[in-house]
Amino acid sequence: MRGRRAAAHPLTADYIVVGAGSAGAALAARLSEDPDVSVLLLEAGLPDTALELHVPAAFSKLFRGRYDWNYDTVPQERLEGRTVYWPRGKTLGGSSSLNAMMWVRGFAADYDEWADAAGPTWSWRSLLPYFRRVERTQDAANPDHGSDGPQSVEHQRDPRPHTAAFLEAARELGHPVTAANLAEGQGFSQTMVSQRRGARASTADAYLRPARRRRNLRVVTGALVRRVTFAGGPDAPPRATGVYVDLGGVTRHALARREVILAGGAINTPQLLMLSGIGPAEHLVDHGIPVLVDAPGVGENLQDHLVAGLAPEARGGTLFGAERAAELGRYLSSRRGMLTSNVGEACGFVRTEVADRTGMPGGLPDIEIIFAPVPYVGEGLIPTPAEGITVGAILLRPRSRGTIRLASADPTVKAVIDPGYLTDPDGIDEATMLAGLAECERLIGTDALGALTTGGWIQPEGGERLTPAERAELSLRRYSHTLYHPVGTARMGTDAASVVDPELRVRGVDGLRVADASVMPTVIRGHTNAPAIVIGEVAADLIRRG
Repeated sequence: MRGRRAAAHPLTADYIVVGAGSAGAALAARLSEDPDVSVLLLEAGLPDTALELHVPAAFSKLFRGRYDWNYDTVPQERLEGRTVYWPRGKTLGGSSSLNAMMWVRGFAADYDEWADAAGPTWSWRSLLPYFRRVERTQDAANPDHGSDGPQSVEHQRDPRPHTAAFLEAARELGHPVTAANLAEGQGFSQTMVSQRRGARASTADAYLRPARRRRNLRVVTGALVRRVTFAGGPDAPPRATGVYVDLGGVTRHALARREVILAGGAINTPQLLMLSGIGPAEHLVDHGIPVLVDAPGVGENLQDHLVAGLAPEARGGTLFGAERAAELGRYLSSRRGMLTSNVGEACGFVRTEVADRTGMPGGLPDIEIIFAPVPYVGEGLIPTPAEGITVGAILLRPRSRGTIRLASADPTVKAVIDPGYLTDPDGIDEATMLAGLAECERLIGTDALGALTTGGWIQPEGGERLTPAERAELSLRRYSHTLYHPVGTARMGTDAASVVDPELRVRGVDGLRVADASVMPTVIRGHTNAPAIVIGEVAADLIRRG
């Protein structure tokens, strides 16, 4: 992609976008549609050249590698003191180049809740045209689904037969099996995926490659931004003028004539704000950072989807055989076979008795059930141990909140991540997860899945000797992990305590916005790639109008 190396060219543009992930790639591409403006897109990672970035089933091979920010949380008290591994994409496309490609929009009520916090721009009614603008949905069966957008959303090419059995198990228990991505009444469905003809379709594929010939868009990789720079006198708010960025071992000053937009995600964006002097004053002083704006909300409000999976042994035909040479040959020759799998081949939404007891409104779900025709164990960091399946429970609306904090004023030192899993004082998150795992047990015990399982257990190990309640408890404490959906650490809102206003402008300064998952006030009942792209699209319109 043009502009990979900065060389001696001046780093000056109308707009500087920091981060080429789900939101940042969409934002930069849309801004560059105007030939009268220039856009500089800075990405800390490498170009997305590795084969594993494009072969769907290979995504876990990228974990702990050079395309991964490779984060870990602090020890989590409620999870047996474990640290939890958080992969985040460090390449063009960001986490859309590293994720499981599940295109799960969430519910209309989720976005209406955003509107309650940040105004009507963020309501479902207002955002639906953006979802349509983004999507190019294969065989779109619903008028709410886009059909001619840049982001390919397709049916899976070769789902395992176990996935159909899982959906039959859902029917057996009385759950509705519906089309995917309904705004209301979503039940169980085979997952739609961000793929094109059996290969991953990241935002680098969907947005940046079509824009690469535009002379007004410059993409620079290997560009670690150290901090935002500001100018301004005592009688006006500080104005963002650019960023200091490390390129090839040299720190350079990139200048923005109009605006700087941070799109680094829920970890890197609050870290960069704090490194730039915008954050909790006492915390900044502790690290020797001059306080530009005392913004206590920066790095607060961290939310994530926790998942705990049960993995029984299964009969043959699962993805256990995906790494055979024959499967690679089939993929390379025809884009068919096991390697086209996104692993999370089906999902469904349920409302537990905990939601009813705690008054969650509107019949909305509190658990997502995820299905994989493979034992997804060891946080995806270990080889698949045997033929098996995974049925997992995802905590959709955690009440627990966490933080992102600086470990150092050095931008090369990773931030301190504390999601605070299961720390809500009333224990509702824990009760909800255990109820969700009980539903997983019921699904595994159906005739449909029982015909494919053997009675043995891969996770928890020795599970056949445990009661269902013991399996649930062990799975939650010892094996649960992130579903890779951190949000909320630079939340938007109409209130003065929010980090950004409804137009995504950082409070207390001029010329600086945030456009990524960190602005979400609450995590949606779905997956965060689709709404992150939408945030990038909305940000582009807000900037052009402004």
